[in-house]
Amino acid sequence: MGADSYTGQFPGAYLSAGTSSFADFLEAAAPGLLPRAPVGPRALPSDGAAIASLARDLPHGTTIVAAACEGGVVMAGDRRATAGNMIMQRDIEKVFRSDEFSGVAMAGVAGVGLELIRLFQVELEHYEKLEGHTLSLEGKANRLASLVRGNLGGAMQGLVFVPLFCGYEESTNTGRIFSYDVAGGRYEEHRFHAIGSGSVFARGSLKKLYRDGMSVADTVLACMQALYDAADDDSATGGPDVSRRIFPVVATITADGYERLSEEAAGQYARTVIEERLADPDGPPAPLRAGNGNAALPPR
Repeated sequence: MGADSYTGQFPGAYLSAGTSSFADFLEAAAPGLLPRAPVGPRALPSDGAAIASLARDLPHGTTIVAAACEGGVVMAGDRRATAGNMIMQRDIEKVFRSDEFSGVAMAGVAGVGLELIRLFQVELEHYEKLEGHTLSLEGKANRLASLVRGNLGGAMQGLVFVPLFCGYEESTNTGRIFSYDVAGGRYEEHRFHAIGSGSVFARGSLKKLYRDGMSVADTVLACMQALYDAADDDSATGGPDVSRRIFPVVATITADGYERLSEEAAGQYARTVIEERLADPDGPPAPLRAGNGNAALPPR
């Protein structure tokens, strides 16, 4: 992607005004570098069955949770990557900063997901450099949808990747959560959401624990409980690994920006959950009535 070797001049795509989209620039200047390249050395083989078989043996990221909190949103992801019934990596990271006030996480084929997340990060940085301001949160969510849609061919052959995107909305001082399908469909979620193989268990846990207006600390603890519940019922989700000091990646996105919790802080939350589970393996119960978990049921 350098100057023309014969003339010493940059190709026309480098000199034209173009758009503020880095992905569109690559499409014109070097389409072979795009993850979704239809031709060239990065193109998928034509044998769909072979790709599907290969995809089963590739490392997959699993469970991600997100929950709105007072003045922002919390994201958390377990650290396990699996290929079939094998644990491929115990400390993979699935939650990332996309820019100052947003974060993105992935579930699915790890190689595809990590590459598209890197492209998304560059896309937002490229836009800000050219336009002099950041995209709106809606614009970021829409741009990510188009990148996911570009992988539809791979997804149809088993190379499935779906992200979870969260950000801070300055105008309302709230956090927002966006989920996606493999075709690039974008859906705004409310209060909390989860993706990945353990998502059904994590969402069930958050239904029990989540309350509107929770503090950041309480929301982090609820997300940690949800990941613990997911790991309890889903073999592809990794729970806190105290012996190796491997704990879920947790990030908060508030008016102060994107902040990832340190390993020590995440470990403290994880140990709190583990200690509670020693006394009650099924986790904290939800109150049957607001404000009084021991209220008597009405007579029959």
